[in-house]
Amino acid sequence: MRDDERDDELPIELGPVSNGEYLPATTSPVLRETARRARERIDTDAQRLGMSRRSFLRTSMATAAVLLTLDACSSEERASRGLPKGGRVRLPAESTTEPSIALPRADFVFDVQTHFLDFTEHPNAFDFGGAFPQAACGESDHRQCFSIDHYLEELFVGSDTTLGVISAIPIAPPENALTIDDMERARRIVERVCSDHRLLLHGQALPAYGPLDRQLAGMELLLATHPIAAWKVYTHAPGRGWYFDDHDSAAPRVGNAFLEKVRAIGPRIVSVHKGLSNGSRYASPVDIGPAAKSFPDISFVVYHSGYETENVEGAYDPDGRGVDRLVRSLHDAGIDPGQNVYAELGSTWFNVMRDPDQAAHTLGKLLVAVGPDNLLWGTDSIWYGSPQPQIEAFRAFEITPAYQERFGYPALTDDLKRKVLGLNAARVYGVEPVNTKCDISPEDIAAAREALPSRPAAYGPKTAAAVRALARDHGWIGF
Repeated sequence: MRDDERDDELPIELGPVSNGEYLPATTSPVLRETARRARERIDTDAQRLGMSRRSFLRTSMATAAVLLTLDACSSEERASRGLPKGGRVRLPAESTTEPSIALPRADFVFDVQTHFLDFTEHPNAFDFGGAFPQAACGESDHRQCFSIDHYLEELFVGSDTTLGVISAIPIAPPENALTIDDMERARRIVERVCSDHRLLLHGQALPAYGPLDRQLAGMELLLATHPIAAWKVYTHAPGRGWYFDDHDSAAPRVGNAFLEKVRAIGPRIVSVHKGLSNGSRYASPVDIGPAAKSFPDISFVVYHSGYETENVEGAYDPDGRGVDRLVRSLHDAGIDPGQNVYAELGSTWFNVMRDPDQAAHTLGKLLVAVGPDNLLWGTDSIWYGSPQPQIEAFRAFEITPAYQERFGYPALTDDLKRKVLGLNAARVYGVEPVNTKCDISPEDIAAAREALPSRPAAYGPKTAAAVRALARDHGWIGF
């Protein structure tokens, strides 16, 4: 990517982009206008401060400029249709020109969905990043954009994240470029640099791959040799799709056996991909409620919360798609807020934060369904580059009083945001909050940030053709 192209990138991605699990949505007129106005505002504010455009783009002032512009454009669009505003950004106007006026902050950010890929260790592994923009991070080999080094830079140097979970990806060995040994290596690097524990590990469970008894025995071996904090499963692999509650006789009936094994050996936390299905019925959260009812001693962390990019999130509809499917599954099974189901925001918040009204409905419905103590922060990074834009957008976001009154959504108070950003997940995983940045001097952090090339706000593939190529080469996505 040329320097002039990097200088045109906004700190929050407004154009089409994907994590590889869904087709990137067409950029709406509101987002196109937001991008145009935001660039004008950034140019004006940078000149006013005597800064280069590139230097200004590295600051929180640029993020504030994009968020305030998005809020204004969205408000104008709603007003033009005579509709009330559902979500809004609350930032001082001076936040785009006063470095001392920082975006709202929280001391503890625990990201429960992060990934990287180590092609140095696995040069012949499936090229998950092959559909991503070439050299998006400044590397001549695009696969190195997902390396441990870039991952740690984006997560701990480039964002306010203080604790994270490395989550397994939906690729079985030997094609997998994120093995448990790779996770261990990253965990140990962080321990050495930071002098404390900053990364937790997921154990990859594949109950529908090969003989079930062998897969279950593999879980025991994994647990005996590594500090597994939770289990990660994908129920929607083509030809191997399954459900937790085994309600489909046409699918492998492995769900109950898997959950019994989790109950027997621990840890009793299961993180499962539900949503972003592109039509795969096995990615539906229809089985979450029944499974949670049958296994009340297991915590179910529902990655993506059932969200589908092609669905527009609105008020809850029991016959709706997307997040509504999770809400209905819990309601039908009698799972109340605060019980053993947790909704996770990875990729979901990244997509809806660019549409304030969808964002308000998504967060509002989930908070009502699972409760304020059961909504967990995740970003699906490093697929989207640094998680910092997502963190800053969430901190600045509010659900309007109009939507609170009309739909019964809670207010996004500072206390509630602190819960979502870290405290809830800390309770689930049984860890103490980490309220300080990694033990690197401010000079080291500043030098590292300055050394990083200006980068796009997200790395993911930006065209439908690229995502289809990714799906064609490795069919787990559900196409």
